[in-house]
Amino acid sequence: MRIEISSEDRLGISQEILTVLVALNVDIKAMEVASQRIFAHLGDNKVTFTHIEAALTTISGVNSCKVVDFLPAESRERHLKALLNRLPDAIIDIDEKGCVIALNKSGENLLRQQYKFNSTTKLEGREITELLELEAELPLLDRVSSQSIEIAGQSYIAEITPITEQDNSSGAVISIKSISQLGRQIAILQTREEHAIDHIIGSSAGIQMLKEQTSRFAELDLPVLISGETGTGKELIARALHNASHRKKAPFLAVNCAALPEHLLESELFGYATGAFTGAQKGGKPGLFELAEGGTVFLDEIAEMSPYLQAKLLRFLQDFTYRRLGGTKELNANVRIVSATHQNLLNMIATQQFREDLFYRLNVLNLTSPPLRDRAEDINLLVNHFVIMAADQMNQRRPNIEAGAMQLLSSYIWPGNIRELQNVLFRAVALSENGDITSKGITVALAQFKQIEDDSDIIDGNEVEDWASAQAQFEKKLISDLYSHYPTTRKLAERLKVSHNKIAMKLRQFELKL
Repeated sequence: MRIEISSEDRLGISQEILTVLVALNVDIKAMEVASQRIFAHLGDNKVTFTHIEAALTTISGVNSCKVVDFLPAESRERHLKALLNRLPDAIIDIDEKGCVIALNKSGENLLRQQYKFNSTTKLEGREITELLELEAELPLLDRVSSQSIEIAGQSYIAEITPITEQDNSSGAVISIKSISQLGRQIAILQTREEHAIDHIIGSSAGIQMLKEQTSRFAELDLPVLISGETGTGKELIARALHNASHRKKAPFLAVNCAALPEHLLESELFGYATGAFTGAQKGGKPGLFELAEGGTVFLDEIAEMSPYLQAKLLRFLQDFTYRRLGGTKELNANVRIVSATHQNLLNMIATQQFREDLFYRLNVLNLTSPPLRDRAEDINLLVNHFVIMAADQMNQRRPNIEAGAMQLLSSYIWPGNIRELQNVLFRAVALSENGDITSKGITVALAQFKQIEDDSDIIDGNEVEDWASAQAQFEKKLISDLYSHYPTTRKLAERLKVSHNKIAMKLRQFELKL
């Protein structure tokens, strides 16, 4: 029986209440004292609540007495335990000797699954190193550490957080996350945007065919190779393919093969075991193939992969088994491989820069992302989309696009494709003075990205008299080309990061009347 006693805040009243309970020969298991309230947990006895209430209310200052379900500490403990049991991660509390003090429901289920313990087997009091293959240093250091462990044939990450009191180690909390859950969290961090096939903007024949193929290929659990020039949205297509497949609830993890050196890319893909190399994280580290369990791994710029990694990837694609770098255990990955490149892999195969057998492994299904110059009818849709996006991000009014500006955007060849179009429009929105995008604004924005491609820009070595004349020829052409976009000597000087006097001097030197 648990009772709550309401009373006045009077000195000595708690002692008087305790004296009455002792006189009734009541077994007091626990007591808690709060402001104007006293709680007592009474053991089984022959004294009824009516007798206890009658005796307590004779005390001066006692207002009432009632039966309650739990003492405040018990109630807090139950709420905390309910909270911990709702967490998907296994939580295990250990003392300074490494013995289990408490664990939540997920942790209990995980350990019972590992050792097939029945529901009556007591887990508290056991050493954590007997239950998990953890490298726990005792006494525990005052720092958080992470280790890769295996439980019941599945990979997990165990994070050990020491708990210290007055600089003395008093235990730690171990949080265990499944690799697949960690992979989903990483995928969310990579992008929070939704990428569905319907989000691919365009109504041209090429885009319609791309959407239809992507939708069909999403149902087939086979490798896909996405070809297309730089800036055509190959990763967007890969994400749309993943989100339309049965793997959409699992992670989508991407890596740029051109962005990492060979040894880092190898450990990024396959992970590494403890002691694989100097500075390796204790407990090892899972790779993308492990983190993306059940999902998709996107290998961007696959043509940049070294011959060594090409051979290792080919071996992986044969049966989807692999070993961590420096490891000995054979692991199996349930992932779909989607790769992309802007290079001609057939030409690279002919020059022995890319493995032919790997090409056929990756190119089971093929998608081609068309360049922007081949889908001019989509430019209007893309321009409106990027202008709205830019205005929203800059907290500006959505500007109108003048007909001349749209004509200029539609006639440009866009060597950088959609990425260049987006950059130009973001710059045009940022520089728009009256809130509208004009042809002049687009011309200025294009000048920042436009590459000189005309053959007339190339200086013929046979026509160069000397260094000074070649330099003068270059300076004259540079000033002539830029002056139309920066029509004052001040603006042109700011663009070229030189003084106003230097620009004026060059205009006189070359007899340019602009």
